[in-house]
Formats: sequence, C-alpha cells, structure tokens
Amino acid sequence: MGDIRPGPPQLRPGRALAHTTGASGFGSPHRSDGHAPQTPRGARRSGPDGRPGTTPPVPGRPTSFFLLLLGLPALLLALITWQVVADGPLLRLDERVSRALLHPDRASELLADLGNIQVAVPILAVVLVYVALRARRTGTDRWWVPATAGAVLMALVPALIVPLKELTARHGTPVMPPGPGYFPSGHTATAAVAYGSATLLLLPWLRTAWARRALVALCALAVLGVSFGLVRRGYHWPLDVVASWFLCAVLLGSLWLFLNRRPRSSPSAEHS
Repeated sequence: MGDIRPGPPQLRPGRALAHTTGASGFGSPHRSDGHAPQTPRGARRSGPDGRPGTTPPVPGRPTSFFLLLLGLPALLLALITWQVVADGPLLRLDERVSRALLHPDRASELLADLGNIQVAVPILAVVLVYVALRARRTGTDRWWVPATAGAVLMALVPALIVPLKELTARHGTPVMPPGPGYFPSGHTATAAVAYGSATLLLLPWLRTAWARRALVALCALAVLGVSFGLVRRGYHWPLDVVASWFLCAVLLGSLWLFLNRRPRSSPSAEHS
C-alpha cells in the first residue's frame, strides 16, 4: 500500500496476472505508452437503439417480417375469395354490413369517383415524371428505375383484377344493374395502387418528417374515402373493397421492398 513510485506500474514477481491479453500485449491491462485503451468502454459506437454496439452494420429486418408483410394479406385475400366462390357464411355478414351502410348520395358518389382511372392514373403519371426528372437531375444511377416500377405496378392492376372478377363472377348490390364482375373492386385497387405508388416514390424526396407523415395520411384518407364512397353509394359490397385492400397491400409491399433494396442517393441533400 505504501510502495508508491513514479513511472508506470511494475509487475511483481509471483503475482497472478489478472489480464493475460492486455492492450500492451505483455499481460498488463494498461498501454505501455500511458495512453488510454484503444477502444474505451465509453467510446464504443452505439447501435441503432442507442446501446453499445460493434462497428459492423446491423443486419436488416428478419425474413419473417417480409413474409408477414406480403404473406398475411395474400392469405386473407385467398380466404375472402374462397368465401365468395363457395358462397360461404362470410357473405351473409357482408350483406348485412352493406345494408347498414348503403345510402346513395352525391357525396359518396364524388368520393367513389376518386378511384376512376381518369382521376387516379393521371395523378400517378405526374408523380412518375416528376420523380424521374428529379432523379436524373441529381445524377442518380439508373434514375428511371423507380418511375418504371411504379408504372409497371399500375399496369398489373387490371391484369390481376380482371381474372379474379371472371373467376368469382359475383353479382353487385341491389342498387346496381344485374350481372357478375364486382369482386374485387377495381376502383379501390386503382386508387390504392395509384396513390400508394405515388406516395412511396415521393417519400425519399421530402425533406421533413412532417411532410412525409402528411403525405402518408393524405394517401390513406384518399383510399379510405374511395372505399367508403363505393360501399355507401352501393357500387360494391364491403368485401369487394376489403379484398382489393389485401391485393394492393401485396403489390405496394413488393414495390416498397424493391425500392428499399436499391442503393440510395441523398435526394434530400439537394438544394433546388
């Protein structure tokens, strides 16, 4: 206790070494040059959750997340389609909900019109052109890919909806002319894919979190408004609309995964 000498600490003979692989490489827990250890505990890099982590990048989301993102909506779509084809008990509930919500008026008709091709597709087209030009101006590699992906996704809507309509051959509500071809709702799918794709493509170019949240909220309100208008006006059964939600969840989820797999530039850093 009283043996105090200037200079670095000395190893005493016969004493067990507590650290056999210290920073100096000779059994001492201290560096021989008197400097602090190379990676002190307080200087470790934090992980994304704020805890001390390691230098290598943290792995991405687990595979189960992506399976849930795409698999669950696909499973629910298959379940509803089976109920429609088999005239299952879910259709009785669907009819009761339709009778409770049915009230044709001008407001519901205007909301349903937001899902028309003449309204939704031109809005998406404007966004596709804007995103492509913005990416090209910033020198983004393969600047045309995101816009092309959005256009292809929109083209997939009739390619998937029309065979499902022919397969199920479901008749419309009592206020609609008799005839099959109402399941799933094409207007809902058009609105969801057009407005959803436009939102996913615009999000990387928005500079603030507030703007991104506002855009997502506006997209959700537009799709919900179209869906409510279609059921309220009697253009579709509720299950027609819900089935389109699940179909579009798979399509938009696929687009989101595709866009996030591409290397990102930093569009928000551009000053226009």
